[in-house]
Amino acid sequence: MSSSNPGPTVTTEAGPRLRRALSLWDLVFYGIVLIQPTAPMPLFGVVSQEAKGHVVTTILIAMVAMLFTAISYGRMARAYPSAGSAFTYVGRELHPALGYVTGWSMAMDYMLNPIICTIWCSKAAGNILPEVPYAAWIFFFALLFTTLNLRGIRATARTNEALAVGMGVVIVLFFISVFRYLSAGPSLGGGALLKPFYNRETFSLATVLTGTSIASLTYIGFDGISTLSEEVQNPRRNILMATVLTCLITGVLASLEVYAAQLVWGDWGGFPDVDTAFVHVAGRAGGVLMFQLVNFTLLVATIGSGSGTQLAAARLLYGMGRDNAIPKSFFGVIEPKRRIPRNNVLFVGAVALLGGYLLSYQLGAELLNFGAFIAFMGVNMAAFFRYWLRAEERKWQNFLPPVLGFLICLYIFLSLRTPAKIMGTLWLSAGVIYGAIKTKGFQRNLVSFELPPE
Repeated sequence: MSSSNPGPTVTTEAGPRLRRALSLWDLVFYGIVLIQPTAPMPLFGVVSQEAKGHVVTTILIAMVAMLFTAISYGRMARAYPSAGSAFTYVGRELHPALGYVTGWSMAMDYMLNPIICTIWCSKAAGNILPEVPYAAWIFFFALLFTTLNLRGIRATARTNEALAVGMGVVIVLFFISVFRYLSAGPSLGGGALLKPFYNRETFSLATVLTGTSIASLTYIGFDGISTLSEEVQNPRRNILMATVLTCLITGVLASLEVYAAQLVWGDWGGFPDVDTAFVHVAGRAGGVLMFQLVNFTLLVATIGSGSGTQLAAARLLYGMGRDNAIPKSFFGVIEPKRRIPRNNVLFVGAVALLGGYLLSYQLGAELLNFGAFIAFMGVNMAAFFRYWLRAEERKWQNFLPPVLGFLICLYIFLSLRTPAKIMGTLWLSAGVIYGAIKTKGFQRNLVSFELPPE
């Protein structure tokens, strides 16, 4: 990336190309599997505590921000169908240095995901065997994720789809339990039914937006749809439509889940464990059986996420090591027998172990969203520059989505708690200093943050 304002790039390659076999609804299902239909459940207690019960409101506000951002992702996928990364979109449309900052923030997300999965799995396992110390569970799950990746054990697409269907069944059973629980209790008036959206006694825009800055984690992963641009029928239309529909369906389902949970619990505090609060809500609604079913389902789903995100982080480090952006002798090595970046898997496992002991689930989630919102704002700005400022014909439908998406994301980003903003800023500052040294003042090619081919 040597130009700060490159024009459209067209590449032609000889040889076989990927077959365009995926339909619109194939993409939507893929996006839902990526995000997971149970996405808001691990966040429920933390968001409820921060937003003082207005979890539904935070999910809906976050959905609006994600819908506008999804439009920008879909449009940028048209321009760069072989990429799919915020790092590429921002670097090519705005400036390579801004692309580098976006990529560095994405790198933080890759490292944080295994940490928060380790933390949540440890809390959920503690609900099953409370006599085992939390520190022992942290060690166990960090070791489990590392061992799975060292042995080359990976979930197939069919396994992920089966898990998504299984989670869907559990969600239906949860709704049935909630209906029975509420039907057996005193009838709820209009005020009680509206409380999860707006409670006059506790509502504060500042607290709701702080909760929204965490609740946005519900939607993380929707941008993965854009990586399939070369395998989709009619990609110019379907990537955009699938990204928007995935965010919309996720938002509606997530809102129903947390709305039902809030009606059951009735308050915004008093959880036995705030990180696994949804599991305790399920227990109140459906007894011990529903408690264990939801707990086990979320535990299995998070184990899958933790293992997958650890490998993704290891692959990102391998790509950076292969390009000699970080020490190639350690990070750029592939273990010959199983053909995995073994050193990087061990490194990420060590980071997850250390982070599990040092971070809380809430702070880890907020830091992850710190990086994600930088990427979201960057993609919105890239879409604004490409389809409005540089367009031959300026249309309002190309102006409003990226501008509104950027402003809403910025507002939510600024609502992150101070510890997350301080730690995130320190990470970004370290990245800028490192990048400036590595590229001699950003004069040479920057580090690439694209995942290398598998």
